[in-house]
Amino acid sequence: MSEDKNIPVKKLYPESIEVPRSFVADIQAIQFIEVKSKVGGFIKEIHVDEGQEVKKGDILFKLDAIEYYEAVREAEAALKQAEAEYQMTAYDVDRISRLVEKEILAEVRLKQAQAELAVAELEVEQAKVKMQRARLDYNYTTITAPIDGFVDRIPYKVGSLVDTETLLTSISNVAEVFAYFKMNETEYLKFRRAVIRGEEDSRADTVQLVLADGTLYEHPGVVETVEGDFERQTGSIAFRARFPNKEGLLKHGVSGKINMMTRMDDVYLIPQQATFEIQEFTYVYTIEDGNIAKVRSFEPLARFNGYYVAENFKPGTEIAFSGIQRLKDGMKIKPVEADEGSGQENDTDTGTAGADTDTER
Repeated sequence: MSEDKNIPVKKLYPESIEVPRSFVADIQAIQFIEVKSKVGGFIKEIHVDEGQEVKKGDILFKLDAIEYYEAVREAEAALKQAEAEYQMTAYDVDRISRLVEKEILAEVRLKQAQAELAVAELEVEQAKVKMQRARLDYNYTTITAPIDGFVDRIPYKVGSLVDTETLLTSISNVAEVFAYFKMNETEYLKFRRAVIRGEEDSRADTVQLVLADGTLYEHPGVVETVEGDFERQTGSIAFRARFPNKEGLLKHGVSGKINMMTRMDDVYLIPQQATFEIQEFTYVYTIEDGNIAKVRSFEPLARFNGYYVAENFKPGTEIAFSGIQRLKDGMKIKPVEADEGSGQENDTDTGTAGADTDTER
């Protein structure tokens, strides 16, 4: 055996902690409306630019309305004609009715006139519907903003011919945004238990958003909804959180990460400086029989403030706190109590420091 070496050691005891867990998030505007043409025609005017802020009712586009205006005039004329024919038929019914009372005309002639009046009345109603349709189509040549928001890309220019249902642009209201993210069943159960406990300090339904550049979005969000079912293919369930966005920093379609505090009970905090890695495995030196350093693998559940969070250790387990680059499996040591606040050497190298390369997990 090698000669004994003074090695700072630390005892592990189970703790209950809250650690931040990250989930990939898709950011969407609280309102996102596609603006489509309801009639066809040539674009005559464009009143907005891409990225411009608009209010509900603001004019966005105008289509060439000549043919629709002519259709309105034709429909109005057709309605007037139908109303005139109805009045004439109604006059005939009244006249024939008096003649039938005097037995000058047969009853069948009155019934015939009444049938003609019913047809004339129906023709008036049909003419009214056509006129309303023509006016509606004419109004559709002026396209307005359906909501407050920002105008997105405008693919067509003045003079372009568009058809019914052509996508002219879209408007996104980003005064608030939704962040959609998913978590697996284990994470979901932790979340639900925290909510059920209702502990104020856990803030189980409060989340933070990390932006694409790694910075933390200054406004916290709140989890609003959870889908009713897990996806069979992925084993995950979808969440939706709402964030305020008065400054307009967040845009529809950007991505980020959701940070959520998760409570973990009966876990052990292992300083990262006390660990080393070989390939994908993480190891620590435990102290057996009071003075024998033994390599032990473990599976980190999370990283938290310079610590690995782990399970499956026994209360009071001793580990080498620092100096692990001087240790080998089975080496005798002289354990000394570690001073965690003294800024001892930080063995966070994830190489094969002090370990036999054939150590198995």
